[in-house]
Amino acid sequence: MDELAQLRKSMDELDDKILGLLRSRVELSKRIGELKRRGGLPVRDPDRERAVLERVRRFSRQLGFDPLELEEVFLKILAASRRVQGEEVKVAYLGPAGTFCEQAARKFFSTRPAVYVDRLSIQEVFRSVEWGETEYGVVPVENSLEGSVNVTLDMFLETDVKICGEFEERISQCLISRPNVKVEQIKVLYSHPQAIAQCRRFIETNLPGVRIVETNSTARAVLRAKKMRNAAAIGPELSARIYGMETLARGVEDAPYNYTRFFILSKKDSEPTGNDKTSIIFSVPHEPGSLYKALGAFARRLINLTKIESRPARRGSWEYYFYCDFEGHRSMKPCLEALEELEEECVFLKTLGSYPKA
Repeated sequence: MDELAQLRKSMDELDDKILGLLRSRVELSKRIGELKRRGGLPVRDPDRERAVLERVRRFSRQLGFDPLELEEVFLKILAASRRVQGEEVKVAYLGPAGTFCEQAARKFFSTRPAVYVDRLSIQEVFRSVEWGETEYGVVPVENSLEGSVNVTLDMFLETDVKICGEFEERISQCLISRPNVKVEQIKVLYSHPQAIAQCRRFIETNLPGVRIVETNSTARAVLRAKKMRNAAAIGPELSARIYGMETLARGVEDAPYNYTRFFILSKKDSEPTGNDKTSIIFSVPHEPGSLYKALGAFARRLINLTKIESRPARRGSWEYYFYCDFEGHRSMKPCLEALEELEEECVFLKTLGSYPKA
């Protein structure tokens, strides 16, 4: 046994050397990444990676290792190197190109190399993250004038996607049409339901009697209007530029303080920053005082609730889920204790994630 203990000690010493060499490799990767950024070079260099793997295969044959096993180890090392060099991440957003959702995504990830992928619906953004097609997704969750985006809330019940961030975008709507179309010629107006609701007074005053057609995004509304005469759309000015359309009027929203809150989706949430929020879904027994008792878990610990909203549970008449945001990270002791107490009062509880405040 003394010999076994000594051999294990020697093995630990070798492992320490391997970890030290990996640490040195990471530092070199960071320096290489900085040089690539300065030179405008891509993070991934397929020729270089092939050369590294060929050396690994030659080495493995000399030492009698299985080449595939050793190659698999180095594939993981190369992937880690790309991450520290700032490899591009894939971000899904509610498309097509030119939506406020795309604007929010590009601003949130402005300090990271990213590839932006448009999806046709909020459901598809969730699935894209859940199935690993993209590392992140960006979806609207709430507008300061029109309230919550219900489909976003409902999708958290259908998927295991987490919230890892939030972003607030000032929404300035425009009236957009094909070139040379005058306001009085407009017969059909396309837009997302929330955008239409944000511009009710403008529509009633300037477009009385116009037929309104809802679309699943403002950018798609611009695309629809582009294909028709005497049609217009309400959406971001960016989409007018992208699709070669004309902006007839800017700032057509009814209130100047018009913001939309977006959630950043991922497979896992964020580490504590000291300035965090947590989102949860829960349901309580259908009996008097059950919600009061559940929320007491937060009140007794002086945890501030920033949002609470009910949604039909779709499992029986007049039964509801409650969506709740509160200040603090789920790993903090008061929040952790509150969630543990809340679970005892609930028939269902799901933590959606903790993330830095916008």
